[in-house]
Amino acid sequence: MTGTLEKTLRAARDGGRRLLVPYVTGGLTADWTDVLRAVADAGADAIEVGLPFSDPAMDGPTVQEASSIALGRGATPLSILDDLRGVDAGVPLVAMTYYNLVARNGEARFAGQLAAAGICGAIVPDIPLEESESWETAAAANGIETVLLVAPVTPDDRLKLIVERSHGFVYTVSRMGTTGERNELAPAGPATARRAKALTDKPVLLGFGISTPEQAVEACSAADGVVVASALLRMLIDTNGGPEEAAAFVSRFRSALDADARR
Repeated sequence: MTGTLEKTLRAARDGGRRLLVPYVTGGLTADWTDVLRAVADAGADAIEVGLPFSDPAMDGPTVQEASSIALGRGATPLSILDDLRGVDAGVPLVAMTYYNLVARNGEARFAGQLAAAGICGAIVPDIPLEESESWETAAAANGIETVLLVAPVTPDDRLKLIVERSHGFVYTVSRMGTTGERNELAPAGPATARRAKALTDKPVLLGFGISTPEQAVEACSAADGVVVASALLRMLIDTNGGPEEAAAFVSRFRSALDADARR
């Protein structure tokens, strides 16, 4: 299945653009949907929307803090999806969630809820590849592209399976462990992205620790683009920021990536 997410990212990449996918925790602030629009206007090619969860296995301290804030404000997966109904950010939206939330609602029902909210992709990182086929099928039936992750320790045979089954893009992670801001890009990140790109023409994005525009440019020496999560959330939390601050943050990444593409 080649859906809206993959088509959009492919078209941008094939036009010479470095892809930029910021992450926003749903329900983080009262104006969080305005933050989505601002981030899109500032140059995002797609946006990850995090559905807050009380026990996030792969999220580092910043994303966990953002989830706690959203949950404290009364956010739930369904309230976030309700908020998204009618929101036209102008770019594809990808839900980031955990399988507990999927199973609680039922795979087919949850995929339908995502689609009804205008979401076209989903990342569910805690489903093992061997157990994800039923979710992938339910998601595809509702037009939801399942994005799969590749780690630096993923062996070659498993990597081949992941890139074949991933839809929307292939999400390569820069290091083992959880998400979070880093002072430098881990060397394993670009190496993992190169391994994935050698096996597929699907867009390959690198995430986990992309914290500065300079790191994003470095990542794109190997990957087609980057996912930026913790650094954006840290700024929003620390400054009590909203749409204007989010747009300025993303614009700095967009400008650096565009300048690199012109070289």
